[in-house]
Amino acid sequence: MSPLPAVVRGLALAALLVLSPAGATRRVRRPNVVLILTDDQDVCLGGMTPLKKTNALIAQMGMTFLNAYVPSALCCPSRASILTGKYPHNHHVVNNTLEGNCSSKLWQKIQEPYTFPALLKTMCGYQTFFAGKYLNEYGAEDAGGVGHVPPGWSFWYALEKNSKYYNYTLSVNGKARRHGENYSVDYLTDVLANMSLDFLEYKSNFEPFFMMISTPAPHSPWTAAPQYTNSFQNVSAPRNSNFNIHGKNKHWLIRQAKTPMTNSSIQFLDDAYRKRWQTLLSVDDLVEKLVKKLELNGELDNTYIFYTSDNGFHTGQFSLPIDKRQLYEFDIKVPLLVRGPGIKPNQTNKMLVANIDLGPTILDIAGYDLNKTQMDGMSLLPLLRGDKNETWRSDFLVEYQGEGYNGSDPTCPGLGPGVTQCFPDCVCEDSYNNTYACVRTLSASWDLQYCEFDDREVFVEVYNLTADPHQINNIAKTIDQEILEKMNYRLMMLQSCSGATCRTPGVFDPGYRFDPRLMFSNHGIRARRFSAQSL
Repeated sequence: MSPLPAVVRGLALAALLVLSPAGATRRVRRPNVVLILTDDQDVCLGGMTPLKKTNALIAQMGMTFLNAYVPSALCCPSRASILTGKYPHNHHVVNNTLEGNCSSKLWQKIQEPYTFPALLKTMCGYQTFFAGKYLNEYGAEDAGGVGHVPPGWSFWYALEKNSKYYNYTLSVNGKARRHGENYSVDYLTDVLANMSLDFLEYKSNFEPFFMMISTPAPHSPWTAAPQYTNSFQNVSAPRNSNFNIHGKNKHWLIRQAKTPMTNSSIQFLDDAYRKRWQTLLSVDDLVEKLVKKLELNGELDNTYIFYTSDNGFHTGQFSLPIDKRQLYEFDIKVPLLVRGPGIKPNQTNKMLVANIDLGPTILDIAGYDLNKTQMDGMSLLPLLRGDKNETWRSDFLVEYQGEGYNGSDPTCPGLGPGVTQCFPDCVCEDSYNNTYACVRTLSASWDLQYCEFDDREVFVEVYNLTADPHQINNIAKTIDQEILEKMNYRLMMLQSCSGATCRTPGVFDPGYRFDPRLMFSNHGIRARRFSAQSL
């Protein structure tokens, strides 16, 4: 049975009878847009390798962005950035909890009415479809439960809470639908694929459409479809130069990781790495089905397809077992593939882009005036069309607010209070003072990352990624002092930016202006740390 209600099919059939004033059927030719969002898929550690069909159908038919990033390497803040086009300090989602504004009543009131899907539907006349994981706390009883349908969505099939593959609840246009553990009808990635195909079958043909398909893969619990459980048996996590080494000269949270890792820890992360790849094979199938359906409908040539992830991931880097949340490339860098009208096939682009650019790009495709938004990001459309004269950013902001328990972790009491995400060998992936902000710079002369922690030390990490792509050597104590001062000031400016002020020239741009006296104003970095009080 089709997951789309019968009334939807009736509306779609009725739409076939809509006539223009002159009596002829209307045919809207504005482009359609599809956004496929995976969960925790890295790009630095081979995360795109299993996706042969996706690479053939999207990357080889369009553009691959080689330097695509997220401003916060955690699910809910990153997804909020996609939806709003804003940095975390502007949308105020700081972690995956209701207290951190993840799908909270405040988020629903202040941010949801102005997300790009809401503008697409209300201002641009798009029919909009969502299927999959929305925000980690979506469906919480304290925030309206699954009866809450965010503004801007014509068709809503959202997962309650965090990623699962079986035994989950979907909000079907505000009504709860429970799924079990029968592969043929319940495996979530396949359910999302089938819902998407049904939407394409029964939607109106007289309005452009936007689809956002948000898969659970490759997030834990890494449950592969039965036909893929034996795939990649000889694959293990990459042993690159920052694998299973001590994170010297780094923040204390990185230094506390035990090196070398135990054999059991390495076996665990290798197993997780394989299972992550196995779950992605069903995403690959989803992409193939979607593209074939668009082609069958005669809509593929007029449809932009974006493929990306909400954050990266690590498996053993600096002896941290598995997670995200950290400031390093493996956690903040993500895949971004785009195909669509006017995009030449098999291209790569090295410009510095971020997921705050997705909303502005899709609104630009729809013809909406971006000056009417408060978004921090930039439209990628000039890059996609190959505009050689486009002036582009050379830096962007990364910011994260660490989480920890008020008391000691019961399995690791010796570490004291303030840590979380701890493994059995007492290696912890997060803490209250794992709160940091960075300027990630990529210019003609510099490939640099400058970060400050909001802790008692105001610990600083700086990496020259040209010489040190795996970020092993912190050069904060040896880099030129003038560069440090400029980066500190730039960080302060980005942490207080909003809208157009987030797109001003970076430190190494010709138009950059630096006044050292401003470093001693009342707008220092610590004043801009986001906190629960700022919500």
